[in-house]
Amino acid sequence: MSELVAIGYPDLATANSARERIIELQRQGLITVRDAAVVEAGRDGKVKLHQSTSMAGVGAAGGALWGGLIGLLFFAPFIGMAVGAAAGGVAGKFTDTGVDDKFMKDVGSALEPGNAALFLLVDQITVDKVVAEMEPYHLGGRLLHSSLSNEAEQRLRDALEAARLARV
Repeated sequence: MSELVAIGYPDLATANSARERIIELQRQGLITVRDAAVVEAGRDGKVKLHQSTSMAGVGAAGGALWGGLIGLLFFAPFIGMAVGAAAGGVAGKFTDTGVDDKFMKDVGSALEPGNAALFLLVDQITVDKVVAEMEPYHLGGRLLHSSLSNEAEQRLRDALEAARLARV
């Protein structure tokens, strides 16, 4: 089962840096993230979503591969690739996996202008190691939402509060 975590940051740059660090920790095997998105509350009042991957691009690549293979059967691989890429791109554009966009926009609309939030849909995590590795990003961060267990959520809140107190 996946866990949802949303952490608010004072600016977009910090939220993006935290997301990049999470992706790096995923490569190290300390966390498995299904989705990592940043929501920005613009100074103009608009909420912008910054997704980590484009499903349209993924769909187009997969469609091109399958279209090319099927096209080989009919001796028209390039036509098959073109049709497959177009169909995959359209299908990917309308496929939304991960954190619900409407939920992220609702949370984003509650942020102060200029602030941002990092949303993570986590499948597996080594909590102690990830919290320690993310320590530089605790500064200014505050837990906005979590579906973690009470114990794990409290450890995350404690880490964020300790970083805030150390800064003062």
